[in-house]
Amino acid sequence: QKTTRPGLNSSMLLQKRQLGLVSSTSYCRLVHELKVNCMQRRKIEIHSPDSSVAGTNNFKIIVADVACERIFTVNDVEHGGCKYGIINLRGLGKESLTVEMYDNLYFTNRKVNSVCWASLTHPDSHLCLMGIAETPGCASLLPASLFSSGNPGDRPGMLCSFKISTAWSCAWCLNPQADNCFSTGLTRRVLVTNIVTGHRQIFGTSSDVLAQQFATQTPMLYNGCRSGEIFSIDVRQRNRKGHSWKAIRIFHDSAVTSIRLLEAEHYLMAADMAGKIKLWDLRAAKCVKQYKGHHNEYAILPLHVNEEEGLLTAVGQDCYTRIWSLQDAHLLRTIPSPHPSSKDAIPSVVFSSRLGGSRGVPGLLMAVKQDLYHFSYN
Repeated sequence: QKTTRPGLNSSMLLQKRQLGLVSSTSYCRLVHELKVNCMQRRKIEIHSPDSSVAGTNNFKIIVADVACERIFTVNDVEHGGCKYGIINLRGLGKESLTVEMYDNLYFTNRKVNSVCWASLTHPDSHLCLMGIAETPGCASLLPASLFSSGNPGDRPGMLCSFKISTAWSCAWCLNPQADNCFSTGLTRRVLVTNIVTGHRQIFGTSSDVLAQQFATQTPMLYNGCRSGEIFSIDVRQRNRKGHSWKAIRIFHDSAVTSIRLLEAEHYLMAADMAGKIKLWDLRAAKCVKQYKGHHNEYAILPLHVNEEEGLLTAVGQDCYTRIWSLQDAHLLRTIPSPHPSSKDAIPSVVFSSRLGGSRGVPGLLMAVKQDLYHFSYN
């Protein structure tokens, strides 16, 4: 379903731009709106050095690095575990993608609740994975070079792994005042670990922490809870009991499943299990916008904010991918899954205007079942 704004078309937009009636920022944003409405789906052919890997296991999670040059993939396998791999997106503008997936002997087949990229030795050099085990679970930091076609003997070992209680979320800190730190959102607590020194901070909470993100301009960690509370922690302080260490507190009426800070870090986007997506002004602790149409009642589903393009993307438990205007919350496009909707076939998506890096192509990547699709602008 496409919902173009009345009177918005490319020729009129270009004319307004030439007459100086539209700023360059608004022009770029409106061009993206038009292009999103015209995106065409094509199935991507996946190649792999290991022929047993490609196209045989269902995608569960895809997560892009900051440059959108690679996506880390978690795939379910028949015997109940998972496989991990990295897909290189540099071939996206051509006829096919190349994917390199390898079994990881250090972190064998453990199911994963949450994944994030980590910048330890260089940007997006590692991956944080929150694994599910019987009891306890496991948090691991793996070098991304484990998933490459180099000599396996040359690959570095796992940098960090430790047992934890059930982990729901993870986040890596890019602020230099809390260098080399990653956080795990656990059952009723937050654990912040310095990878280099091994130092840990534990913050007790009254609810499970389902979503996390570090700020970049300050050493603040934002957390979204099953109770509906969203709070921030200054990770420079020592552990404290009670709520005295919570710097900001705002509340949803249902479990918070995803939080995303906007670039200026004065605003935070949050989604919950009532299907509500809200934009919060953190300075006033006030909801300033709602993005309607999202469907969720039980799943931990991510939000994707693309400020440069002025877009918000989310996949609902109904398996529809929805794209909104970030500026005015107008629903621009509703994309059904290429496969029949089911609880175990909710698509995982990545949106970027530069899929494949600085010279990449714009569009939406969608992984569902065993297939990968590119919704391209042209």
